[in-house]
Amino acid sequence: MDTQLLPDNFLTTRLKKVVNWSRRSSLWPMPFATACCGIELMATGASKHDIARFGAEVMRFSPRQCDLMIVAGRVVMKMLPVLQRIWLQMPEPKWCISMGACASTGGVFDTYSVVQGIDRFLPVDMYVPGCPPRPEQLIQSILDLQEKIRQTGTVTGKEFAKRTKPEGPALVVAPPKDLVVAPGDFSTSTRQWER
Repeated sequence: MDTQLLPDNFLTTRLKKVVNWSRRSSLWPMPFATACCGIELMATGASKHDIARFGAEVMRFSPRQCDLMIVAGRVVMKMLPVLQRIWLQMPEPKWCISMGACASTGGVFDTYSVVQGIDRFLPVDMYVPGCPPRPEQLIQSILDLQEKIRQTGTVTGKEFAKRTKPEGPALVVAPPKDLVVAPGDFSTSTRQWER
C-alpha cells in the first residue's frame, strides 16, 4: 500500500493559493489623489464603473488599513515626504498603482518642483497611462495587479523582502557645466561653474 497519499508540497501549494486568492480579492485602496486623475479615480468607485465588483471597494483613508496605494495626479516635492510616510505606515503586503502621466513621469510639468515619476521614491507595481486615464484603464490595472498577486504571492510574503529601496530609474550624474540650462551670462554670479 502506498504510504504517501498526497503529493509533495500539496498543503503548502493549496495554502498559497488560498492566501493569494484572499489577498487579490480584498484589495483596500488608499487614494492619494492630487489633481484631475483624482476625479477619474472617484468615477471608478461610482456606480457606473463600480470597482466593488473586483473586490477593491473599501477605500480607506487610514494607511494602516490599506494594502493598495493609488497615486493619482502630480506629486510635488513638498508632498513627497507625506506620500512616503503614508507608504511606510501601510502594512505588508502592499502594492502601488501609479495613475496618470503626472504620477508616472511628471506629465507636462517638467519643473523642479514636480516629481518626475513616483517610481524613484516608491516601488510601483502597475502604471496607468493617460492624461487623465479613463476609469476602465484603472479597472484593467487592478485586474492586472490581481493576476500578478495570484501568480507571485507567497504565504510568508518573502517576495516583499527585496523591497528595501525604490526600484525606479537611476539618477543621471552629469558634470556641473551640463546642469546649467538657463540662458544668460552667469559671470557675475556668486557660484562659478568649473571651466
